[in-house]
Amino acid sequence: MTNKYTMGGKPITVREKKLKIGERAPSFQLIGNEFNLLTNDLFYGKVIILSCVPSVDTPVCSMETRHFNEAVAKMSKDIRIITVSKDLPFAQSRWCAANGIDNVIMASDYRNLGFAADYGVLIEELGLLARAVFILNKEGKLAYIQRVSEMAQEPNYAPILEMAEKLA
Repeated sequence: MTNKYTMGGKPITVREKKLKIGERAPSFQLIGNEFNLLTNDLFYGKVIILSCVPSVDTPVCSMETRHFNEAVAKMSKDIRIITVSKDLPFAQSRWCAANGIDNVIMASDYRNLGFAADYGVLIEELGLLARAVFILNKEGKLAYIQRVSEMAQEPNYAPILEMAEKLA
């Protein structure tokens, strides 16, 4: 655990897990907007950008998801962007409809926070996901990790999008 993270300038504790570039990404089981199971295996052969956010109902998370929605429309068809939060699938679906999101796959870790634990993004005080981005290559290995230390800031998009295109 580390306290190098903040939310609105106030320290928070993220149960960070050391993941290494080049190793097989932890398996995940997330819930889609129709309560369907989403796993790594469903996206094998595609480059996956996992965008972790505290809640799509907050301004920064909303901006981040909209940014990725616009970006993926112009990218290789071999790239999938999955926004992961603890928001319930009902809320994610409502938010997508209200914001015209149709290129990003929404996924919830509300059931058991297994994704949060395995990827090291659990905010201990809130039980929400910390802002981070992971890229998995077509073979399911970790190719890029970006953890954002201040939850009220967006990630640095340029290296994320460049890496995804390079891997596609």
